[in-house]
Amino acid sequence: MIPLSIIIVSFNTKEVTKECLFSLHKNLIKYPLEHEIIVVDNDSRDGTVEFLLGLEKQWDNLHVFLSKKNLGFGRGNNFGLKKSGGKYVLYLNSDAIITDIDFRDLIKLMEIQKNIGALTVKVILPTGEIDPASHRGFPTLWRSFTYFSGLEKTFFNIPVLNKLFGGYHLINLNLNNIHEIDVLTGAFLFTKREIIDKIGGFDVDYFAYGEDIEMAFQIKKLGYKIIYYPLWKVLHLKSISGLKKNDLNIRRKTNYYFYDSMKIFYNKHYAEDNNWLTNKLVYLAIDIKKGLNK
Repeated sequence: MIPLSIIIVSFNTKEVTKECLFSLHKNLIKYPLEHEIIVVDNDSRDGTVEFLLGLEKQWDNLHVFLSKKNLGFGRGNNFGLKKSGGKYVLYLNSDAIITDIDFRDLIKLMEIQKNIGALTVKVILPTGEIDPASHRGFPTLWRSFTYFSGLEKTFFNIPVLNKLFGGYHLINLNLNNIHEIDVLTGAFLFTKREIIDKIGGFDVDYFAYGEDIEMAFQIKKLGYKIIYYPLWKVLHLKSISGLKKNDLNIRRKTNYYFYDSMKIFYNKHYAEDNNWLTNKLVYLAIDIKKGLNK
């Protein structure tokens, strides 16, 4: 079994996928480690397929698999996992640019601390700020309320209160220090194959968005920790996400999947603990937010 499998799902992102793969290739020359790169393409129509097939002929450790339809993020990654053989697995977005990460260090950490189930590095946006999706608490009712109501932002810099009102993004924690979090982003999700096998991969009830939250929930349910490890960084371009596409039809579909994932997660993990009226109000609030974001 090789040490590392890197799984990337692509969908109409030729230029950033190219940048992702070339930077990753250079990084792995800098920090040598036996690995394989698995790319699953979700029926791209922008030249991505031709580029990937050409590159596959040049790189022995690159394996490209083409889907005749858009499988979605979770199913695409699950398919990639089946085709991979690494002891450790990195789920990497096609718009994530790695230039300086020694994966041997990440593996060493998880070998020493057996209670770590997954980790992420410091995921930085082009603005230089941390990607908020990479450093989160589970979206409980209280945390979701404080975030969407603006209370998290209001008390951002006030000690004690930022812990009380900022649990959605764990804003009270120092981003320069290693610490435990609840949710990491699927843009850079580093874990062990044996753990993924236990939870069955990504939950396919989610088509796009929310899969990383669900996976984090299942990993912690098994008793493992999820670690934020800012000793290394990755750039997440994120500007090519569906919510920012110029195509109105793509934006509408993405908007639906984005808010639908909130309902799915709430229904799976919180609805049973609340009464019918509370649940109705939660689903209504999500629908209102979805409508406002069209």
